Amino acid sequence: MTIRPSTPEIITVNSETLQTQIRDLLPSQNGFGSELQASNVITPIIDLTAAAEGSGLQVSLQQALAFGSVTAFNARNSTAVIANNTGFWRVFGAYSNSSNTGTVTGDIRMSDGLSTKIIYAFVRESNGGSQSQSFDFIVFLAAGESISADTNDSAVQIAGCARQVATGDGTLVQPNGYPL
Repeated sequence: MTIRPSTPEIITVNSETLQTQIRDLLPSQNGFGSELQASNVITPIIDLTAAAEGSGLQVSLQQALAFGSVTAFNARNSTAVIANNTGFWRVFGAYSNSSNTGTVTGDIRMSDGLSTKIIYAFVRESNGGSQSQSFDFIVFLAAGESISADTNDSAVQIAGCARQVATGDGTLVQPNGYPL
């Protein structure tokens, strides 16, 4: 049996999508080399994604609430705007209801200025007793869009805070004060 050493194969990858992502993630490499190449050689990989995006934090830490980064909201028998700037927003809070009369509602809504969509709804039928529920989610707002909390009774409250976690183009927004 003859043992022949393996010869690595290198092929050109023609993908504008991959080349664009490399240029976006590694702007310092823009202009170097003309084509992406792939090889059948096993190569150890070091993930530099977080550093290339400008964040050395884990996602859960990058999305942390910080005193200077949050905007509080409170809707009780009213509507409260949560956020109306473009980008990705973490919305965190709680709904509570202490009414025993009639059907009462609390909604979290998105609007583009022309129409409104309920994205989170709390409804309690009459004689349902008091209730509460927490929420924590991320939304994306395009230009002209907003998110708000709305309740129809003084016994219904939606309160919480919002924090922008990324701009409209996906650039991460670090918690205010980070790094120290």
